[in-house]
Amino acid sequence: MRKICDFIARWMGVMVLLVAAVALMAPVSLSWIGTWVINPMLGVIMFGMGLTLTMQDFKVVLSRPRDILIGCLTQFTVMPLLALALTWAFSLPEELAIGVILVGCCPGGTASNVITFLAKGDLALSVGMTAASTLLAPLLTPLLVWVMAGTMVDVDTLGMLMSIVYVVIAPIVCGLLCQRFLPDLTRRVKPYLPAFSSIVIALLVGIIVSHNADRLLVAGLLVMAVVMIHNLLGLCIGFLTGRLLHLAKPKCVALSVEVGMQNSGLASSLAVLHFAAYPLATIPGAVFSVWHNISGALVAKLYSSK
Repeated sequence: MRKICDFIARWMGVMVLLVAAVALMAPVSLSWIGTWVINPMLGVIMFGMGLTLTMQDFKVVLSRPRDILIGCLTQFTVMPLLALALTWAFSLPEELAIGVILVGCCPGGTASNVITFLAKGDLALSVGMTAASTLLAPLLTPLLVWVMAGTMVDVDTLGMLMSIVYVVIAPIVCGLLCQRFLPDLTRRVKPYLPAFSSIVIALLVGIIVSHNADRLLVAGLLVMAVVMIHNLLGLCIGFLTGRLLHLAKPKCVALSVEVGMQNSGLASSLAVLHFAAYPLATIPGAVFSVWHNISGALVAKLYSSK
């Protein structure tokens, strides 16, 4: 069973791509599942993240403040600014622009820790950066979206803040409490969490794609181009930032992966909850969810081979 779970976690990118392809070609396969499940599914993923976090991970934040600060500053400046620049460069319509900006303003994705491990990067730094950016997200994500998209649409910053608290922070806290009061159970389920999270992420992407298949086929190539450039530039700038600051190679790898891989599921969730009048806003998050797992697997191969 453990080997099967390791296999699923290792090939997460391929699994996400296959599920997305099926959802796009045959939307009825997953469109019967309502979009209301997106938030609970994200909560489950965040709960699993809470189960894997330890006090040692939080000690990393305190014991390596310079590295964590570099990571969070890069995360919440590079990706939002890239998102805004791409919406201008490609003259995206408002609906798509909102979705791209939402992706850029979200914290690092949970899959980044798996990719950093496969890439032989600094895993402790990656986990610490994910934890820090996630804890900062309730404040910074709504604020950044308001600054960058507030001229296009009305942004409910308080509503977004509460959504992130409910969907991200509360489940993580519940996971930490389970670790504290149910340590034996937590220890038994931990080895299976990466595979479980991979399956939930793939299903989440499939549901979002199936509900937006028609729109995705219309705007697909444009969105794919923007998403791929956004992600690849994030990966490159993250690595180059580490090099410019003379960080060790494993730290550069962790910074690259953490900056380039966003919590795009959260972006799609926020689009559904707070930008329902702009249905295309969910598309960039869905495409990013598929693509960054593929690019993550490729860069992990590249980084680990050199």
